[in-house]
Amino acid sequence: MKTTLILALMTLMCTTSEYNSPEYTKAKVSYSDFEDLVKEVKTHREKRLINCNQFLEKSKDDTVIILDTRSKNMYDKKHIKGAVHLNFSDFTQDNLAKIIPNKNTTILIYCNNNFDGDEINFASKMIIPVASQEEKTKALTLALNIPTYINLYGYGYKNVYELSELISVFDHRVTYEGSTITQITSNN
Repeated sequence: MKTTLILALMTLMCTTSEYNSPEYTKAKVSYSDFEDLVKEVKTHREKRLINCNQFLEKSKDDTVIILDTRSKNMYDKKHIKGAVHLNFSDFTQDNLAKIIPNKNTTILIYCNNNFDGDEINFASKMIIPVASQEEKTKALTLALNIPTYINLYGYGYKNVYELSELISVFDHRVTYEGSTITQITSNN
């Protein structure tokens, strides 16, 4: 009798769905949808990588937005003059619409990996693996430019241009503003 009762309970436990696979609501995440978007964006982005001179020329247009998606802390310390800020983690349809109401607006983007010579305000997003002598590994760049571009495109902003050049922070073509910048006036 005891053995029969135990077998019956075990059978019931094994056939009840709540014990086999708990049901839950899946997160609002689709890796395959993201993969499809990345494939679509890849060819679009390749045609919209611009050098510093092109970036600066486009930025002269009053209808163009330079978008800085780094952290607010880093933006406040130093950014390209005239850039507007929206932290990447705050990207939503509503937040983007507040700062860029027209999806046809020309948007210029950049990130830390575009600047050389200021690892405090523009820290590189590069992983340099420590490898054993037997193992050959290469450095991996993890720039914010790419996810920013992908997400803007996904939200319907397709008039995006990305700075593709590595620029010295001492390059006089670029003007910065922020709490770490001291303005030096020259009477030349």
